[in-house]
Amino acid sequence: MPDATEYHSDLDRSLHASQARLTGGLSLTALTLAWTDWAMHLADQPGRQMRLAQKAAQDWTALTRQALGLSFEPVVPEPQDHRFQDPSWRHGPAALAAQTFLRAERFWNDATSHTAGVSVENERIVNFTVRQMLDVMAPSNFPLVNPEVLAKAQATSGDSLRQGARNFIADLHAMGATTAQPLPMQPGKDVAITPGRVVFRNDLLELIQYAPATETVRPEPVLIVPAWIMKYYILDLSPHNSMVKYLVSQGFTVFCISWCNPDASMRDVSLDDYRRLGTMAALDAITAICGADKKIHATGYCLGGTLLSITAAAMARNHDERLASITLLAAQTDFTEAGELQLFINDSQLHFLDDAMWAQGYLDTKQMAGAFQMLRANDLVWSQMIRRYYLGEEDHPNDLMSWNMDATRMPYRMHSEYLRRLFLNNDLAEGRLEAGGRKVSLADIHAPFFVIGTETDHIAPWRSVYKLQQLNAEDFTFVLTSGGHNAGVVSEPGHPHRHFCKLERKPGDLYLSPDEWQTRATCQEGSWWPDWAAWLANHSGAAINPPQTGAPKAGYKLLEPAPGTYIFQR
Repeated sequence: MPDATEYHSDLDRSLHASQARLTGGLSLTALTLAWTDWAMHLADQPGRQMRLAQKAAQDWTALTRQALGLSFEPVVPEPQDHRFQDPSWRHGPAALAAQTFLRAERFWNDATSHTAGVSVENERIVNFTVRQMLDVMAPSNFPLVNPEVLAKAQATSGDSLRQGARNFIADLHAMGATTAQPLPMQPGKDVAITPGRVVFRNDLLELIQYAPATETVRPEPVLIVPAWIMKYYILDLSPHNSMVKYLVSQGFTVFCISWCNPDASMRDVSLDDYRRLGTMAALDAITAICGADKKIHATGYCLGGTLLSITAAAMARNHDERLASITLLAAQTDFTEAGELQLFINDSQLHFLDDAMWAQGYLDTKQMAGAFQMLRANDLVWSQMIRRYYLGEEDHPNDLMSWNMDATRMPYRMHSEYLRRLFLNNDLAEGRLEAGGRKVSLADIHAPFFVIGTETDHIAPWRSVYKLQQLNAEDFTFVLTSGGHNAGVVSEPGHPHRHFCKLERKPGDLYLSPDEWQTRATCQEGSWWPDWAAWLANHSGAAINPPQTGAPKAGYKLLEPAPGTYIFQR
């Protein structure tokens, strides 16, 4: 029987796990401490209170003038806020409701920002929770106030509201289902259909080698390391927007990691296990298949790019020179400006998440989805509610939407180490992170970099991604592309309304700040994929015959056809 201390610890962890499911992963203790910190410091600053009162009075005066039909200065929504774009929000009671909300939003943003004495972490939490509460009260969320909802209900004689009720009931049934909902687009049939074979498998990954599409190929193969938080086929969606298919069509031999979906039995798998049994195992297999004399173009997306950076630093430390180049797609290496995800990263919050993960041995997909939904509540929660339940619109699934439903779990130990060592302590950027029991440094890497940041990325903000230039002095091409964390990467040629900016830094060039970079970069319309393919070709040798698929003599036998088996683990 456990002693009282162990029992208390287990009970606390179980309670924290239950709380995490209700709050989307936020610790109530961390919330309480943050609000207390803010309130006590604000109470001790009468001058700031007076300025806030003056702003409130000015807003009240403007709203009164608007209600009386007099001239006033309207508040303009942020560019990413599409709730009040429809012209019907600019007239009558709807306009007054929208302006009242926008002024309240601006006031509370001012009130919870830049309060002297409040820690950055606590200020971030308070500002975030205020935005969440205000978003609930947005007039667009109330059908009797939303002119778009009223207009459609009138135009359809109420059919839009009846269909919305049916959508609501269907969603309730789906939430109560005990089995995973079927994906709208099936891997191997609708998405992830680029021809290839699994050539290696271990407990963490399947390595897929894709069939050549050209008579000759570049001698340097490409390894894609995707994030393990989602399935790999974000980079092999439909044929028209598959990065894998595009690379193959450009004359490259492409390999891609398909991560397993961990369960409780993998609770003790570490971050270094992902390096050792993941990226290094894949590199060893590619070397056996393509030949020891062939260097490898390594590409990492999101968390996969961070892992690739750790791997490359460890290889450089060990004088392993197999990498011809490194491409990072929306991947961070310095986490001091890691965006809104930092909301969940402080000692109190991480102890809470550790307990929540300990109870089940992994971070559950619903917990991750809840966190991301809170970060983008307007787009992922409230706008969806309005569209489905008030306007009665049906979903029209696409490949990206289907992929987004296909989340994976993360092992308890690995995720805890990732959050503490990278997000909280910034060990990788500051040279304290260990791989294989020894420290690694990003400065040791001697391979050219091609790094992608995306303009509206809330997961890996481009200024954070850009910071790698301060940590490594090699040939460095940085590209800033339109779109967000996913859409900016899945930006195939021919996709409308795409643009990107690019600037190359040579060894010995002075470091440019992000603002200086923006003034000097060359911008153009279209996809960045052709520029990347040309860059890879410039760092490759003359074309040769394609390598064999697999290397049976070295133990790398042909297994299942792509997309393999791990992709179907849910």
